[in-house]
Amino acid sequence: MSDRTRQPGGAFDRGAGAVRHELGGEQVEGRRAVLELLAAGRRAVREVWMAEDMDPAVQLDEIERWCARRHVLVQSVSRRRLDAAARTDAPQGVLAYADPLVPADLDDLCLPDHDRMPLLLVLDGVTDPHNVGAVLRSAACAGVTGVVLPRHRAAHVTAAVAKVAAGAIEHLDIAVVPGVPAALARLSELGVATVGLDAEAPTMLYELGQELRGPVALVLGSEGRGLGQLTRRRCSVLASIPQPGPLPSLNVATASAIACFEVVRRRLA
Repeated sequence: MSDRTRQPGGAFDRGAGAVRHELGGEQVEGRRAVLELLAAGRRAVREVWMAEDMDPAVQLDEIERWCARRHVLVQSVSRRRLDAAARTDAPQGVLAYADPLVPADLDDLCLPDHDRMPLLLVLDGVTDPHNVGAVLRSAACAGVTGVVLPRHRAAHVTAAVAKVAAGAIEHLDIAVVPGVPAALARLSELGVATVGLDAEAPTMLYELGQELRGPVALVLGSEGRGLGQLTRRRCSVLASIPQPGPLPSLNVATASAIACFEVVRRRLA
């Protein structure tokens, strides 16, 4: 977890007791996701279930070592019992029960983190858990410093999201806001450029200059309708990713990865 202040009272905070459970993350499934949960040490893990009679594997040994180090109870259960408790199709014989993720404060995400300028992702109504998980995984790889999710009509951190994200949720600060347009207005007040990705925008992402070198939030729309109308109007600039091929649009997770690593490239240049 970053060392930025996590005290309640920011523009979008409703008090720790009110928001504690809305982000999710209490059930984590899959070997990589559970291993990262334990290794990160960001939140308490109550117990880990492991299916009986699994073939030996390095990741399983690592999970058991981390459980011993963190003093986490390991339960050996039948594959049938574990699969019945699982919320994903392929938990890989491992699941963990942990404290829920605590949402970050939006204002805090705009502060420098270990001398890194803010690089935020704002998801405007992305509802497919697999897409959200893939977005979070590439975000963590790109060094994204914060993610913003709307409270309603969006996927939060379900077991499916956590599994696809493969541990990324343990390394990202995630804010939950009442609405994306108001959040974008607040980001602009705090000096963060808001770049909306829109396939129809005449300006290409690669043509942007200072917007990508300074504090920036990349805004991605939902799988079907893209950015909402008010969200589009609140963005500092709209930009497209060139697509010379025959298909009309990119998957949101692919678009987010392209945009994130373009920011990384600019900042390293």
